[in-house]
Amino acid sequence: MPKVLITCMHLQRHFDKFREEYEAAGVEAVLPPIPGQQFGAEDMERLLPGMDCVIAGDDAINRTALAQARDKGLKAVIKWGIGTDGIDKVAARDLGLPVFNTPGVFGEEVADLALSYLLLLARGLHRMDASVRAGGWLKVEGRSLSGKTAGVVGLGSIGRAIARRCAAFGLDVIGSDEQQIDAAALADASATQVSFDALLEKSDFVVIACNLTPENHHLFDERAFARMKPGSFLINVARGQLVKEAALAEALKSGHLAGAGLDVFEVEPLPADSPLREFENCVFGTHNGSNTADAVHRVNRMTTDILFDTLGLRAISGWRPNRVA
Repeated sequence: MPKVLITCMHLQRHFDKFREEYEAAGVEAVLPPIPGQQFGAEDMERLLPGMDCVIAGDDAINRTALAQARDKGLKAVIKWGIGTDGIDKVAARDLGLPVFNTPGVFGEEVADLALSYLLLLARGLHRMDASVRAGGWLKVEGRSLSGKTAGVVGLGSIGRAIARRCAAFGLDVIGSDEQQIDAAALADASATQVSFDALLEKSDFVVIACNLTPENHHLFDERAFARMKPGSFLINVARGQLVKEAALAEALKSGHLAGAGLDVFEVEPLPADSPLREFENCVFGTHNGSNTADAVHRVNRMTTDILFDTLGLRAISGWRPNRVA
């Protein structure tokens, strides 16, 4: 009987909807309790050997884990969602292990969340809510959106969905990306592509929506924050490691930045001693951009289909799994 390790909390939470399907296919699902947000490298080195496949969350899957598991029959790594930065894809290629992900599946949901942060920061709704709950009646002088500039870093499916929403609120939208984006796609998103530095200098709201790579780790550091427009806001719905949090805390403390909306952090959950906790002009989330009932079911279905296809139990019809390694 093939065994699949499921370390994505979303599929674990809803596994009862799929349990009969797995049992009927003769697949044994292993669902270990997840500590915090994801498993670390040592955990995956312990959990992976003996598995035929894994449907992974944001776990750290290194060369050692892949090699040991491959030698004991691992056939593929299936990443729930888009970001595969936690998986050693070079090692996977060397070992002949395919790595799949599910791109383009929740761009609209993450874009909705990005706009939620933008609106909260612009109008200070989180501060007024806290005041009313405490018996107060705080009035916050907010920012009008019309005529302001939103800069979107990363113009993939998520970034363009964010751009469309910003434009609908009357913001002028500029975006940066390592690749030159097709003119038609930019027009559809109501965005203009500019350099990264130009985006920092011109934007009232900077929204991070790019992938994490070894090259852009701490893309937002002291230099980037110094180039940002005084009084601007930062919103990150991508990966926490794109932002050097110590530098962000200094930019907030100095008043150079007016606030930040962070759905992701360098270390998750956010440590109790993080200096970011000091700032009431920040709004925090729990790495939750894709977490709507519709999106979760969509990706649970896709990863299960990829699993059955990989194991040779049921071929996928109508679409092709996206292989990244």
